[in-house]
Amino acid sequence: VQLQASGGGLVQAGGSLRLSCVASGRTFSGYAVGWFRQAPGLEREFVAAIGWSGGVSCYRDSVKGRFTISRNNANYTVYLQMNSLKAEDTAVYYCAREVPGRRWCRGVEADFGSWGQGTEVTVSS
Repeated sequence: VQLQASGGGLVQAGGSLRLSCVASGRTFSGYAVGWFRQAPGLEREFVAAIGWSGGVSCYRDSVKGRFTISRNNANYTVYLQMNSLKAEDTAVYYCAREVPGRRWCRGVEADFGSWGQGTEVTVSS
């Protein structure tokens, strides 16, 4: 499974962006997908994840109430709607699929694989 993230860009603080993660192949459905981000000089960190049915989602505390993760299994896509963006949201955002059998909602990087290339988000203050 190859995942491709897109939708990043430059936005002013308080603005919005919607990221998309498109999967190739037929193994997208049935697995959770997560978004992570990595700011310059920092380690990659968990942002949000969603279960295969879309009924369960998990977020890091700093984005709760501002970001919404969703998915459309018919077109193999997971979205991350980001509102009220802050300068500290600036990072390269990556999507990844869960490793089967892992507890993906705990937001641990090792529980995800099939990383795609990231999309850069820059929030100007």
